[in-house]
Amino acid sequence: MRKTTLWTAALAAAAIGLAANSAGADPLKIRMSYVVPIGNWASILYEKKDVMQHYGKSYETEVTRYTGTTFMITALGAGELDVADLAYSSFPIAVQNASMADLRIIGDEVQDGAQGHQSGRYYVLKDGPIKTVKDLKGGVLASVGPGTAVDIAMRAMLKKSGMIEKRDYTMVTAAFPAMKAMLLEKKAQLVAAVQPFEGDPEFQAKAHPLFNNVEALDGPSQFVIFCAKDSWLKKNKTAVVDWLEDMIRAIHWYQDPKNKDAAMEIFARITKAPKESFAYKFGKGDNYQDPNMMPNLTALQHTIDIMQELDFLKAKFDVSKYTDLSYVKEAAARVK
Repeated sequence: MRKTTLWTAALAAAAIGLAANSAGADPLKIRMSYVVPIGNWASILYEKKDVMQHYGKSYETEVTRYTGTTFMITALGAGELDVADLAYSSFPIAVQNASMADLRIIGDEVQDGAQGHQSGRYYVLKDGPIKTVKDLKGGVLASVGPGTAVDIAMRAMLKKSGMIEKRDYTMVTAAFPAMKAMLLEKKAQLVAAVQPFEGDPEFQAKAHPLFNNVEALDGPSQFVIFCAKDSWLKKNKTAVVDWLEDMIRAIHWYQDPKNKDAAMEIFARITKAPKESFAYKFGKGDNYQDPNMMPNLTALQHTIDIMQELDFLKAKFDVSKYTDLSYVKEAAARVK
């Protein structure tokens, strides 16, 4: 009996020690990424830490900006990034071409042309010679990098007119902020544009859209998704769910119409642009972002199938095998 009592006491002491260590553990640092300021959640969410319940306790974030989603694949592979907001195009490339079978889709970032919201557009000069897609033959097109979402959409649209890269046109790379200059200086005949850069008054005065993503991809698309490695997710489940819960709380704050003016003030401070230029945000003139971060996997599968038809993927890709929405579902259930 004495041995049993001592053993039980030892176990209890060990449990108390583990609990104390856990309680005093440093917050998990979650390294995140984004491409488009204001358009991607990571660029604005942490301006609203006051609505978050777990930030600085179970986790904290480190946010890095990339010029395109394909560059995040290298960072994931090098262990420099924990959570990437990859495009529908760069995700399967990471799994198949970069051998990242451990990667999992965990939530929605941006949906294009969904729920009656805007679809990303591709611009030409108003007073230029390009009037139809076929007029782009022999021209230069600017995307944000090979294999990115806008790159795939551009190629898909030109393929419908029987054109392929190198034989019929040249594709060059430029960051979104540089697209205006590329077009106006006639360094490219077609450029990809997204908000807030698309709303530039001079750009709107001199350029007009030739087509959009819905036309190129035959319907709405799950344009960008949050993803992370399965091993990292399982190892840090408690902190991951806390992080997603806080994200959803901040998303709800931003999408609440009563916070519109305060949100626009944040956008103006970040970008140094007039707050009125962000009146489009979260309305029908903006891309759709699900309030509980639930992605449209059917649309995602469709666009990835188009990629395979364009020979960007070695073989068919089954989205369901690389998706785990259990974390975001648990997080959303906590938010009332």
